[in-house]
Amino acid sequence: MSNRNNQANKQAARERLRAERERQAKKDRLRRQLIVGGAIVGVLAIAGGIGVVVATSGDDGANAPLVKPANSSGPKGTTIVVGKADAKNTLDLFEDPRCPGCASFEQTVGATVEKDIKDGKYKASYHLGTFLDNNLQGTGSKNALNALGASLNVSPDAFLKYKYALYSKEFHPVETGPDKFADDDYLIKVADTVPALKGNAAFQKAVKDGTYDRWALEVSNAFNSVKDVKSTPTIKLNGTVLGKDTPQGKVAPDSVADYNSLVEKELKK
Repeated sequence: MSNRNNQANKQAARERLRAERERQAKKDRLRRQLIVGGAIVGVLAIAGGIGVVVATSGDDGANAPLVKPANSSGPKGTTIVVGKADAKNTLDLFEDPRCPGCASFEQTVGATVEKDIKDGKYKASYHLGTFLDNNLQGTGSKNALNALGASLNVSPDAFLKYKYALYSKEFHPVETGPDKFADDDYLIKVADTVPALKGNAAFQKAVKDGTYDRWALEVSNAFNSVKDVKSTPTIKLNGTVLGKDTPQGKVAPDSVADYNSLVEKELKK
């Protein structure tokens, strides 16, 4: 379980420096993509306005254009609902891509959630935060969220399978280890385990260009606006938090049996 505000203030100064380095790296990547045979001036003239995009992208994507993935909804595309529209029940999942507790939940219960969605037991609404970028330093959560937006643009199923892969034992980074999700090539490596994303040039371009950086920021802001969620993962069914009571609040179920038992109690028949 990851607390949202732990250490955030202490890391703010270092995060600003790291964000500046990431911004410069992204500018350099785009500049390299624009250079064809050394004729950067000609390319910029043909692709008018690209230089403006680089200059206004900002450190956190706040000034970048908002590109909403297909299969999202809401004014800013921050509503991510997967499943049958007429499902009577709604499961809300609050997660952060770098959260180890979320990884544990997904590794244990993720396949059950995916099956329940397909069976129409409930539709799932995903709320994704990036607070661990402040707590742990880095940009991995935001960068992974950009990649998740690119996968959602392919299909809801690609989004689910990619999210599951990111949280897998094989690919999820340890909380105190390197910020692997900050590396675009690593995110693409994980995506190559998902059939719909393997070798998908449009997906890879969106990851490398940060196409959904602004969207990731908006999704994170929407997550932050939910005041009754203090940690991740938080799982709700029809508004009721599922889990065991602890001094820190309810902890998400850590077994399929416990999860199914809690779900059955809250389902609308």
